[in-house]
Amino acid sequence: MGRVTTEESLRPQSLMLTFLGDQVLGRDVCVYSGSVIDVFARVGVGEQATRSTLTRMVNRGLLRRQREGRRMYFGLTEHSEAVLRDGERRIWQTGAVNRHWDGTWTLLGFSLPESWQRQRHDLRSKLTWSGFGPLFSGLWIAPGEVDVAELVAELGLSAHVKVFRAHADAGMDIGAMIEESWELPELAARYEAFVGRWQPWETRAPQADDALARRLLLQAEWLRVIRRDPRLPVRHLPDDWPAERAEKTFRRVHEGLTPLAEEAARHLIELVPVRD
Repeated sequence: MGRVTTEESLRPQSLMLTFLGDQVLGRDVCVYSGSVIDVFARVGVGEQATRSTLTRMVNRGLLRRQREGRRMYFGLTEHSEAVLRDGERRIWQTGAVNRHWDGTWTLLGFSLPESWQRQRHDLRSKLTWSGFGPLFSGLWIAPGEVDVAELVAELGLSAHVKVFRAHADAGMDIGAMIEESWELPELAARYEAFVGRWQPWETRAPQADDALARRLLLQAEWLRVIRRDPRLPVRHLPDDWPAERAEKTFRRVHEGLTPLAEEAARHLIELVPVRD
């Protein structure tokens, strides 16, 4: 059996969601736990870690169990289906390059008591994850129209936050503002690292016994990279911005791996219809 080693920073849950998005999403099926264990062994995740991940995801409402005789199968919930649909859109529709920005920004201002250190940290973390950068200490900005109502309500900070849509003044140097508000070198380095890791596979013939595992890693790593990208307007980014090159690498390698990966999936993965 082939084995492809995963990066430490790729968590089993991220791999699990990618796997489910590939094999279960939109098919009204559940997957046998033994199939998951087999596939995950091929990316270096042990049986105990895989079983623990399945259990945690059930407890978090991301998976449902379905017993068939002595075997346990796992299917999606409404929550996990929404997460996977979002990831699917991000990879195949939205993409890594924002070419069609209409000039709109979302501005979010907040003022929290000095003693609210934890709330301030949580808000900043959530804003960063949602594509915002700090324009000033209490004023954050994101390209496009970003709906943050749920995020703010979840943190219990609705009374302390104000949100606006805005356009920059004609004399505003947007490129300089972007460089001040986002860590562009760090973001570019993620794309460069992805290209360095996967570009050799654009011309390398995959082995039949590891194509499925390698495609799983490819998609999980790519989604991790683009989810950290605030999708800044490309016309205001450096000329050598690596996102488009990285996206082309992703698509070419994915296309090359898919025939053998799908053949392997038919032999390795046992699915049953969802029961009401």
